[in-house]
Amino acid sequence: MTKPDAPPSLKQATLDAIGYVCEEISPKDLEQDQVNAVLTAVVQGMNHVENSSGVRLAAVKALYNALDFAETNFQNESERNYIMKVVCETAISKEADIRKAAFECLVSIASTYYDLLEPYMQTLFELTANAARADEEQVALQAIEFWSTICDEEVAIQEDAEESGDVSSACHFHFIEKALPLLVPMLLETLLKQEEDQDEDDGIWNISMAGGTCLGLVATAVKDAIVPLVMPFIEGNITKPDWHSREAATFAFGSILEGPSVEKLAPLVHAGFDFLLNATKDQNNHVRETTAWALSRAFEFLHSPTSGVSVVTNANLPHVIEIMLTSIKDSPNVAEKICGALYFLALGYENAGSMSSVLSPYFGQLVSALLATADRSDSNNSRLCASAYETLNEIVRCSSIADTLNMIVLLLQEILKRLNQTFEFQITSSEDKEKQSDLQALLCGVVQVILQKFSNCDDKSVIIQFADQIMVLFLRVFSCDSSNVHEEAMLAIGALAYATGPEFVKYMPEFHKYLEMGLQNFGAYQVCCVSVGVVADICRALDDEVLPYCDAIMSALLKDLSSPELHRSVKPPILSCIGDIALTIGEHFEKYVPYTVPMLQGAAELCSRMDLPDDDSTEYKNELRRSIFEAYSGILQGVKNSKSELMVPYASHIFQFAELVLRETSRYS
Repeated sequence: MTKPDAPPSLKQATLDAIGYVCEEISPKDLEQDQVNAVLTAVVQGMNHVENSSGVRLAAVKALYNALDFAETNFQNESERNYIMKVVCETAISKEADIRKAAFECLVSIASTYYDLLEPYMQTLFELTANAARADEEQVALQAIEFWSTICDEEVAIQEDAEESGDVSSACHFHFIEKALPLLVPMLLETLLKQEEDQDEDDGIWNISMAGGTCLGLVATAVKDAIVPLVMPFIEGNITKPDWHSREAATFAFGSILEGPSVEKLAPLVHAGFDFLLNATKDQNNHVRETTAWALSRAFEFLHSPTSGVSVVTNANLPHVIEIMLTSIKDSPNVAEKICGALYFLALGYENAGSMSSVLSPYFGQLVSALLATADRSDSNNSRLCASAYETLNEIVRCSSIADTLNMIVLLLQEILKRLNQTFEFQITSSEDKEKQSDLQALLCGVVQVILQKFSNCDDKSVIIQFADQIMVLFLRVFSCDSSNVHEEAMLAIGALAYATGPEFVKYMPEFHKYLEMGLQNFGAYQVCCVSVGVVADICRALDDEVLPYCDAIMSALLKDLSSPELHRSVKPPILSCIGDIALTIGEHFEKYVPYTVPMLQGAAELCSRMDLPDDDSTEYKNELRRSIFEAYSGILQGVKNSKSELMVPYASHIFQFAELVLRETSRYS
């Protein structure tokens, strides 16, 4: 790159190589003079006078990957000014792919160097506004993404300040608030650029979707201030003959429901609620779909019966249910959004105590409608089936067991019948196999929720009545090769163990081998993690009757802990589970102590050596520490009555560990 006579092909290949290297290595791998050399080469490559378009594109992409290395350079005002000047000039190149790459750089700069952007915001607004309004879609999308990124940064700053209680120390420049009068109209314009055949299911992201998403982020960032800027747009477009206008107005309405206060939104939503319900009958499919989505947002953020603030009242609930039951028969894309609306409608009643019984009169109709929706053959979109079953789960969770017990029993019978039928599917392709396992996973999920519901009943006879049938089906599920369905089946078995208590022991001779397989499933660590949770459920259910299986279980758990293949997220649950086992079997844990305590000491040593570069690492370290304490606590309580001397040799280490944690400021309270 420093040779003036280097051919364009060599320059382009060199910049590609620099970009790939920067993508793969860490910023700490380069000395500052090396970073300077990289940036010099890249910026030279972006020169539009000296280089071909291929070289310039490679240079912009290389810069994108090198931005993480440039912290020192960005702290230097003259160097930062030069980098920003070159990127902004590149953002108005005549080639669209180069403009797109330049805006991608600006998005990354917004995320990485937010606190240094203030001198450039006027220029950046003009660049992004022009691109969003008039440039090619691939460029416009990145221009909108720039503002979405600024929103993300400012929301994160606000949340951190609220958590710490020190708002004054937050480096918050309020870019969104300052740009609001110009930014919101620009985003509202994008909402009117829908495509005639747009469909979220095809995975294609367009300007309208990006603008609406950004508008929602703006609402989260500035809260009440956005409402007066958006309402005139909604009121001016909601009844226009052109469907683009009606859909855009509805999209805008739904987008701003998260962020502003309930006091600010409630009057507006109450005033427009009936209009929204009626719009589910709009002649245009896109409008109906967006209306259903807006209703789900209204139920999510403005439906809290216990707080006394809700768009749904006892007076309008029958009409709301009627609309939902009619609209769920609409086209698959609308039906999926209606499932979402029903989900949040039910969720509002989940912790409402006696108020949950207000849905009881509609329980049977809702269940029938959701089962029919899950069975629809007019949709290739598996999300509709999944949405129907997930919503069904929420309907069951929020239901009043006293009012709906008989109907839930009938539902359980229907779900078990459906699960049994999945084994009769003709499997002729990998796609068929995937559909079968996905459906089995969904059905196992419903069974789990029903079992959890029955667990709250004093009368366990219903569960005992179906337990054998449930367990036979679950064991058949384990013969299928799918980690997704194994995870759901394990969760459901945990619920069955909790619900049946000591009665579960009769299933252990057959089930324990699948449990051990789950505990050793390093490849699908979610299954391994869930299996660990099931061990804890079984311990609580069986008490000391779990003893015959403890050797194999403890062997698997200790093998997990010593394996380098184990995903780190599984380690804390395993340590906590060991505490559960020790607490359950008491003095019989003696033979595992010599193998277990060194593992706990090793985990404690790992905690003391861990770097904490980010919040995730800190959270994991605290989670690991908490699980070590839970393991020690379970062991100590388990052996205290008859074998307390077992832990005397380890007492000083336990005290040292406790003291170390108490001295650290990053611990949980």
